[in-house]
Amino acid sequence: MTTASALLLAVFCAALLAISWPLARWIDAVMEGRFALGRRIEAPIYRLAGIDPETEQGWLAYARGLLLFNFLGVLAVYAIQRLQGLLPLNPQALAAVSPDSAFNTAVAFATNTDWQGYGGETTMSYLTQMLALTVQNFCSAATGIVVAIALVRGFARHAAGAIGNVWADLLRCTLWLLLPLAFVLALVFAGLGVIQNLSPYVAAHTIEPVTWQAPRLGADGQPLKDAQGQPLTEAKTETEQTIAMGPVASQLAIKMIGTNGGGFFNANSAHPYENPNAASNFLQMLAIFAIPAALCLVFGRRVGDLRQGWAVYGAMALLFVTLAVAAPIFEQQGNPRLAALGVDQTASALQGGGNMEGKETRFGIGGSALFATVTTAASCGAVNSMHDSYTPLGGLVPLVLMQLGEVVFGGVGSGLYGMLMFAIMAVFIAGLMIGRTPEYLGKKIETHEMKMVSIAILVTPLLVLVGSAIAVLAGAGRAGIANPGAHGYSEILYALTSAGNNNGSAFAGLSANTPFWNGLLAVVMWCGRFGVVVPVLAIAGSLAAKKRLAANAGTLPTHGPLFVALLIGTVLLVGLLNYVPALALGPVVEHYMLWSPR
Repeated sequence: MTTASALLLAVFCAALLAISWPLARWIDAVMEGRFALGRRIEAPIYRLAGIDPETEQGWLAYARGLLLFNFLGVLAVYAIQRLQGLLPLNPQALAAVSPDSAFNTAVAFATNTDWQGYGGETTMSYLTQMLALTVQNFCSAATGIVVAIALVRGFARHAAGAIGNVWADLLRCTLWLLLPLAFVLALVFAGLGVIQNLSPYVAAHTIEPVTWQAPRLGADGQPLKDAQGQPLTEAKTETEQTIAMGPVASQLAIKMIGTNGGGFFNANSAHPYENPNAASNFLQMLAIFAIPAALCLVFGRRVGDLRQGWAVYGAMALLFVTLAVAAPIFEQQGNPRLAALGVDQTASALQGGGNMEGKETRFGIGGSALFATVTTAASCGAVNSMHDSYTPLGGLVPLVLMQLGEVVFGGVGSGLYGMLMFAIMAVFIAGLMIGRTPEYLGKKIETHEMKMVSIAILVTPLLVLVGSAIAVLAGAGRAGIANPGAHGYSEILYALTSAGNNNGSAFAGLSANTPFWNGLLAVVMWCGRFGVVVPVLAIAGSLAAKKRLAANAGTLPTHGPLFVALLIGTVLLVGLLNYVPALALGPVVEHYMLWSPR
């Protein structure tokens, strides 16, 4: 790891720690209704919607409300895409999105995945980007946060039959947390050079003719392949380049703050209009982790013991730093195949060195590898480099971070409630070791809770591995592979892992905008999101109804280094071991193929 990469990581961790505490205090005040001015502004909204914020709900009613809220979001996003050609704010006269792509995108943005099988600037109108995608970024982020808050209430309350009012929680989270943060961040991004306009696309004349290889398309618009399955291309020469415009800064802010991912442009945060410089790159990474890190401290505040929040924060931070150190080391080693051809990959004053394929020179390996680690740790999915071009072990890092269950800070809300599932599992394992009924924060962990925890932890690996098997076996799944062999398998595994864990990033190289892939990934995204949310809310309701037990000599302390080590071990053993055989067939095999002599 270079000195520059180490310094960048250290500054990032320090900045994250500095903003976590004040943000946690604000989230706690807002979500518990202690913001006096907010209550006065909320009142007419409640009256208009027919909501009584003082009437709380049990976990089942809370879950039904969330499912209805998100299902309506899917319908709205789908309808806007299908009617796009008839709606205003479409200066490029883009046609309606195809049914399968519209369905996939609607589910992706409703589940906080933001998987994109399309090029944003060539597919979505300004109205679709703003009214469908950006709005849903707020809604899906709010969903994750309120689920985490409901679970925290389950730990904090005792002998209670309710975990909150879902409609009041969604409103407060959106109105007083996500909107203000996104508004301020959008202004900052615009000041740093991110574009924000409604202008038509600009035609720029190039200094010299540009010749490039474009995919050869069939009558159905799909790429053609030769007899060996390789994509066919044709040379194209242009003297004019179309420069996409649009309201980018406003969407960029909430996609980062809400760990949504995706991007206005197909190149995402590698595009200079979406991520123009090192300052915007650093701020985007910080925005991704801000709320997930703060929620750990909200947890400590609500249960009345800040040490509990710091223990969870510490476990996440240790896992993150370990993998954030590993990623640039793997990439800095470069590509041995290129070294054998005499290509200089040594870091010097004239070049960054290492494996620079697929990375922006303005970010280098340090800024790219850290961004890849942050975005896959936090289920964001925004990227500033091509993960498909990473070395096998460098690409293994973001893959593993997602397969851990997106609990290394994770998505807004989902990271905390995912890690708390592992915490419950950890105390259960510790209880088995000593023959004692496990307890966590004064609540007995019994059969019902462990059944729900098992479902929440295992549903995602089941979706990912079964989905990968279906894609490998089905001809329609294999048809999208551009790189046969271990790397092609890694692309499939990455796509299903990204969908199942609601991340949204992609290895690329996989032609996934087909009816097969759009349908498969949509099912995996929806089940991966709500197959975890519903069990988590069931646990929240069960814990809220329990009485709190006083700590005694036999109670396992859950705030010290021993528990942090136990929690990390549980995440690695229970979360990651499911994927070891699959990883061995993909990036591990590819690593040995790359480094073995021919």
